[in-house]
Amino acid sequence: MNQLPDKGRVLCQGHIDSVTFVPAERTAEFSAIVSETGTGRPGPGPDRNNPARLRIVWLGRRRVPGIEAGAEIRVEGMLARGKDMPTIFNPRYEIMSRQENE
Repeated sequence: MNQLPDKGRVLCQGHIDSVTFVPAERTAEFSAIVSETGTGRPGPGPDRNNPARLRIVWLGRRRVPGIEAGAEIRVEGMLARGKDMPTIFNPRYEIMSRQENE
């Protein structure tokens, strides 16, 4: 994700840091923040103190099954540069793994 273009089709993999639900009176939208996989691990790679982040947004949905904090996900879609972070709307996705509750 550190090498994301300004726009265009991208394929990224990372873990979900957080999800956002909107109130029932607002237009349906479900979003999540994804951080690059591999952050927090020793060795060369992305800046572990400032991981690359990406917002993924599903318009017209209040929930997406399997999309929850801690899940590892691969997403593909058209990248748009938002004012605060890169965003993919209505991405294709594959859940790679989920964090188990202890």
